[in-house]
Amino acid sequence: MRKTYKDAGVDIAAAVNTLKDIGELAKSTYSPNVLSTVGSFGAQFLFPAEDYDKPVLVSSTDGVGTKTLVAAEMGIYNTVGEDLLNHCVNDILTVGAKPLFMLDYIGVGKLNSSDMTELISGLVKACKETGCSLIGGEMAEMPEIYRDSHYDLVGTIVGVVEQDRILDGKNIKIGDILIGLPSNGLHTNGFTLARNILFEDMSITEYNSALDSILGEELLRVHKCYLNSVEPLLSQNLVSGLAHITGGGIEGNTSRLLSDGLSLQIDWNSWQPQPIFDLIQETGEVPEKEMQKTFNMGIGFVVVCSEENVARVTELAGNSGEKPEVIGKIV
Repeated sequence: MRKTYKDAGVDIAAAVNTLKDIGELAKSTYSPNVLSTVGSFGAQFLFPAEDYDKPVLVSSTDGVGTKTLVAAEMGIYNTVGEDLLNHCVNDILTVGAKPLFMLDYIGVGKLNSSDMTELISGLVKACKETGCSLIGGEMAEMPEIYRDSHYDLVGTIVGVVEQDRILDGKNIKIGDILIGLPSNGLHTNGFTLARNILFEDMSITEYNSALDSILGEELLRVHKCYLNSVEPLLSQNLVSGLAHITGGGIEGNTSRLLSDGLSLQIDWNSWQPQPIFDLIQETGEVPEKEMQKTFNMGIGFVVVCSEENVARVTELAGNSGEKPEVIGKIV
């Protein structure tokens, strides 16, 4: 029996058409430094060396995880594209870097052109908001790896920081203050546990009174980007450390900044987590410590600064619409 690649589950023609649509979206994010065209085997970016004295490239790779399952079930795809870019920008922001360009990877069971275009549209939106160029990527249709509606979304970002402006935590000292910037819900971590608990007895598409929203929409709230809030703090040398609160929670991520002999003293009662965290904890009878190491608990980013800089940091971060909270100190 004669078979084609399409018979085996991979539709090359559909992929080509999808890539044309995605290519036009990606081009809209290009800065003058992007030299390659859509479809090149290798994306090219002219580094603006004249803008820096001793530039250091900073890169990070991450994904959206099982939040994609919620998006697929809800039939909403653009938000996870924003999640991906914002997550990656936040990661390199912790060392003081600003984004230059991004490459994405999408693995999918069965290619749906409109869904994938919607996904990339969200990524493109976030790229434009942060000045990041989407210069390349890969889309692979793999029916033997993913179920029809399932997909994986991963990205690699590259940014830049002056060598003498790198934040490495070495200047953090006893008495420094922890300032938390609020999250927008779960962001992109803890979804395996959240889904396991909430979807057992709750409908993803129904209104939930505890949340005052539809459950699926609450779970798909976009992972916040902290670039605009933190850049003014960096430009005025007001911080000694930055932590992006992802898997591992506040303690797990902020502790990565500390030298031997230093530890965190967190006042867990100094802010009010969003209702989604209470719903997960109460429904699943999850121990407090388990919640704290799995979820961000309402704090998406932590700024470490000296006590004398607290007022200024709070003021500047608040100018971007944030509501900073002092959540602890270094001991």
